[in-house]
Amino acid sequence: MQRSAKKIGLAIVGAGRVGLFRGAVAARHPAVEWIGIAEKSANRGGDVGATIGADFITTDHRELLRRPEVTAAIIATDEHLHVDPIMAAVERGVPMLIEKPLATTLADSARVLKAIEESKLDAVVGYTQRFRRRWLAAKEKVRTNALGDVTLVTSRAFMNRLVAIDNYKRTDDPSTISPMVISGTHALDICMWCLEAKTPVEIYARSIDKVLGPLYQGIDATAGMIMFSDGTVYHLNINWALPVTWPGAVYSLEVGIVGTTGVLTIDDTHRDIVLAVSQPQSEGYNPDKSRLVDFMGSYPPGDMAFGELRGPMAEETVSWLNRVALDLPTQAATAAEAHRNLMLTKALDLSAKRKQPVTLPLDPDEEKRAA
Repeated sequence: MQRSAKKIGLAIVGAGRVGLFRGAVAARHPAVEWIGIAEKSANRGGDVGATIGADFITTDHRELLRRPEVTAAIIATDEHLHVDPIMAAVERGVPMLIEKPLATTLADSARVLKAIEESKLDAVVGYTQRFRRRWLAAKEKVRTNALGDVTLVTSRAFMNRLVAIDNYKRTDDPSTISPMVISGTHALDICMWCLEAKTPVEIYARSIDKVLGPLYQGIDATAGMIMFSDGTVYHLNINWALPVTWPGAVYSLEVGIVGTTGVLTIDDTHRDIVLAVSQPQSEGYNPDKSRLVDFMGSYPPGDMAFGELRGPMAEETVSWLNRVALDLPTQAATAAEAHRNLMLTKALDLSAKRKQPVTLPLDPDEEKRAA
């Protein structure tokens, strides 16, 4: 049966790299008839608007979301600025694609989730790795019981410190920024997606702050365990303080999933395509011109080729636009899953701070008391 597509008037709040990427994809989608941009930097908003052919540009997200043309919204601001535009979009009553996390504090995240659920809006969260073939294949094997009952999951994430430095420089509160909350959440989401029928009940973790601590009051690395009600264990760690010369532009990940009748291992370290050059490259993610060796593919949104973003963020954006225009289902993370992910990463950070186990679910008031 052929579906009739609804036309989309798209509001993009935040015109950084992600806003630009998603806006460029949206501009080519046949259901998108109108695009508006809200970006606090007028110069940046103007540049991105010109690049994607935006119909309206402002520095005020509330002005944008009041426009009668708006029927859907992408929230792509810095992580600590998500709450107000999300709540404004809820007031307007439009479906949303929200960059992770919903918020950087558990109380704000709970408030946002409550507003979304009470309004019955369709809101999904940008856990882009769900749109990569390898993680879809892994999810399918777990979903179809190829491994039997999953008993152990392990993930190891290494990241170039450029990402951490960028996040610490942009935040107004370093205590809400951590490797688990900002970046470890991607690996955690994939693994929890494969463990979605199981209930986490306790967490234990430790952190290290010898590099980023003195410079930014930050955390270098966190390692921990999540225990489930049926005895399953998820062991995870992330270090986002690797030297700038580390060839991974961003993410290097290894995951193992063990079940009663099978095992699945995924090498997502991106060592299969290595670029070594004599001069800095002008295209692609290259935040430090001194880096001349690169694990291509380690930038989570994807890669630029022939002037377009190719990879999971482009596929995720098209999938969401099809969801809005044609009511097609997608594998996107729900707001409830995003809140759960934040709760787990906050609990890992809290356990590491206290050097004690933390019982789940973590109450927002407990996070406040710890702060």
